Amino acid sequence: MKYRIEGEPFPVVTCDLEAGEQLITESGGMSWMTPNMKMETVSGGAGKAIGRLFSGESLFQNRYTAEGGAGSISFASSFPGAIRAVRITPDKPIIVQKRAFLACETGVTLSVYFQRKIGAGIFGGEGFIMQELSGDGIAFLEIDGHAVEFELAAGEQKILATGYLAMMDATCSMDIVSVPGAKNKLLGGEGFFNTSVKGPGKVIVQSMPTIKLANALGVNQGS
Repeated sequence: MKYRIEGEPFPVVTCDLEAGEQLITESGGMSWMTPNMKMETVSGGAGKAIGRLFSGESLFQNRYTAEGGAGSISFASSFPGAIRAVRITPDKPIIVQKRAFLACETGVTLSVYFQRKIGAGIFGGEGFIMQELSGDGIAFLEIDGHAVEFELAAGEQKILATGYLAMMDATCSMDIVSVPGAKNKLLGGEGFFNTSVKGPGKVIVQSMPTIKLANALGVNQGS
C-alpha cells in the first residue's frame, strides 16, 4: 500500500492498493474510491463489536478490497485538523482517544481500552474508555486541530489540559493531577484537574479538542 495525506486543515488520506490488498474503516468512513474497491461490512465477532460500541465507535466496520487490479480509496477527516499515519507493531500498540480511529490495514486490531485508574478516566477528561490499536500494520488517526508530538523518556511527564491527549504509546501511563490552590481551581478557568502522561513513549496532543471548539462557539453565539 502507498498513501498520501494532503489538504490540512481539512485533510484527506488517499490509499493506493495493489490487487487483493485491504483496508478497514468505521461505518461511513469512506469518502471516495475507484469502482473496483469492494466493500464488505464486518463485525469481527460480538466481543469486539461490543467493545467498539463502548469506546464510542460503530458496532460494524467496513472492509474494502481492491479487486481485479490496483485500486484507490480516500478517507477524509470529519473535523478540521490533521491525519497521522502510525505504524503499529506487535511490540508497540498505541492508545488513542475515542473517535480518533479513521482507517487501518487488516493486520491492525481495534479494541476497547479501560483506564487502569478510574480517577484518570472520570476526572482527566480523556474518558474512562479509550481505544487500543495493536497488531501489525499502518493505522490512520484523526487529530483535532494541529498535532504536536512529544517523545517522553522513562519517568518524564507532560501535563495536559482536558481533552488534549490524542494518542500515546501503550508504554506510557496516564493519571490525573489536581490544580493547586482553591483560587486557581475556582477562578483559573482550567478546572479542578489536569491529565498527567508519563513516559517512556510517544505522545501526540491536539491543539483544538472538539470540546474546546464547542465551548468557544457557545461563547461567541452568546456574545
